[in-house]
Amino acid sequence: RHPTTMSATELKAQGNDAFKNGKFDEAISFFSQAIEVDPNNHVLYSNRSAAKASCKRFKEALDDAKKTVELKPDWPKGYSRLGAASVGLGELEDAVNWYKRGLEFDPTNEQLTSALKGVESDIKAMGSGLHGLGNLGNMFKNPALWGWIASNPQTSSYLQDQSFVQMIQNVQNDPSTLQSYLQDPRMMQVFSMCLNAMSGKQPGQEDAGEEGGCCSGGDCCAPPPAEPEPKPAKPEPVPESTPELSSDEKAEKDAKEKAQAEKQLGNAAYKKKDFDTALKHYTTAMELDIKDISYLTNRAAVYFEMGKYDECIKDCDTAAEKGPALRADYKMIARALTRKGNALRKKGDLEGAMKVYKKSLTEHRNADTLKRLNDVEKEIKLKKEEEYINMDLCNEEKDKGNGFFKESKFPEAVKCYTEALKRGPPSRNDEAYKLYSNRSACYTKLGALPEAVKDADKCIELKPDFAKGYSRKGTAQFFMKEFDKAMETYKLGLEQDANNDELKAGLQKCIQKINMGNSGMLSEEEQKERQAHAMADPEIQGILSDPVMRQVLQDFQENPKAAQQHASNPTIMAKIQKLVNAGIVRMA
Repeated sequence: RHPTTMSATELKAQGNDAFKNGKFDEAISFFSQAIEVDPNNHVLYSNRSAAKASCKRFKEALDDAKKTVELKPDWPKGYSRLGAASVGLGELEDAVNWYKRGLEFDPTNEQLTSALKGVESDIKAMGSGLHGLGNLGNMFKNPALWGWIASNPQTSSYLQDQSFVQMIQNVQNDPSTLQSYLQDPRMMQVFSMCLNAMSGKQPGQEDAGEEGGCCSGGDCCAPPPAEPEPKPAKPEPVPESTPELSSDEKAEKDAKEKAQAEKQLGNAAYKKKDFDTALKHYTTAMELDIKDISYLTNRAAVYFEMGKYDECIKDCDTAAEKGPALRADYKMIARALTRKGNALRKKGDLEGAMKVYKKSLTEHRNADTLKRLNDVEKEIKLKKEEEYINMDLCNEEKDKGNGFFKESKFPEAVKCYTEALKRGPPSRNDEAYKLYSNRSACYTKLGALPEAVKDADKCIELKPDFAKGYSRKGTAQFFMKEFDKAMETYKLGLEQDANNDELKAGLQKCIQKINMGNSGMLSEEEQKERQAHAMADPEIQGILSDPVMRQVLQDFQENPKAAQQHASNPTIMAKIQKLVNAGIVRMA
């Protein structure tokens, strides 16, 4: 099937196959197409991050990993991707932070634990003056390495290249040389295979993700055919025994582990929308570990889905109050506040939701919370406008405005017409166009000509066949010395009402002023003002900045023969007439 007709699942499967065969650019293309179809699928960004990292495009891999975590903050695999990309960029401190964040959601995750230990050891080695990847390079000393390479279909052919074999031997002899060889994609692939081995996986097999897909338990991650590995030359060293814990420490550790297990059960129930079961597990987790507010925020999410907004708000308040004392992540506190804001919004308390969203943003500036704040502010504004509508008061203000206009009290009239528009906006008042027309007339009397034009435009927009709107606009443009624009406005009005005397008179005045300007009958001050207005017109500016028109104007002055040819071109003459009407040029 053509890629454009394939589903996101099918495109992901194609990407997995390409990744399995080492065609990383092709895999990136398939994952990118899948993302276009399903832009909120965190697994697709995770898979593309892995493919980009395999191409040594670590910055792009990091961006995709960040998107993965943004879409699914509680998925440990996303933090593993962040850590791997950071290692590739040489940002080892960042990698440590990402691995630790992932372990907050899954403390028993072997891959995250192993990767964290490796990078921390590497940082320690750097502090001792050793090469940064020296510790990780020790992985190549594993006697099983040659068996792994030979048994993996993706790497077995490398052993036929003597230069590759020599690279491996060099790293085995001096692990600190690993950094210099990572530019070779083959070495990078073997390095990745060793990292998987650190977490207890079969070579070539990634850890299983909860959603499937590339490097998360899909077909592309199937282990190679089993072959006997060479026996180690030496027995594995016996790990040092961990220090004995006190009874209280052991009890606390056991309680935390049980709480995490309950949380995972709660998460599974939540995904199935089995909210009663999820509540039970989250509540048990809270009882086992009172120092982790994530159980509270999770339970609040369940209450929210169940429509129990008061209970949701109560849990969010508790989490926000306890969080600072427990040194909880500020992002988790912000999440609790945002969730409370969502519940208040559902209850119709928009003002309360707005305050809580603002407080959440002081903890952590999150794009989602900011959008929710903007949305609720718009809702509040619309609600106030809706509540303010009163057609009786609208008509009352209109009548008061008309009275002030007759008395030449134009500022007072503007105030009344403005209030009338608030009481009866166009969405609820079919005659709102008359209010804009009347206010436009007031603005013209006050000399606020741009505002008069703006109101006249709104009047015309609401009632295109209302001749008075064109008259209002043409009058304001005439007083602005924009005679050419006023003439066009009057002509448009006459298309709506050909017998309108006011529009006819306005048109004649414009023609008279334009002819006076062309004949030099306007005062110097009037002519300068007229030209200044014209030069501010974008259309005039466009004509004068056109190289062709500049040449045409020069030909009219210096080359009569060329001028005759230009005169037969209707497009050019229309532009010339525009300049004449605006008072920019004169015709002999």
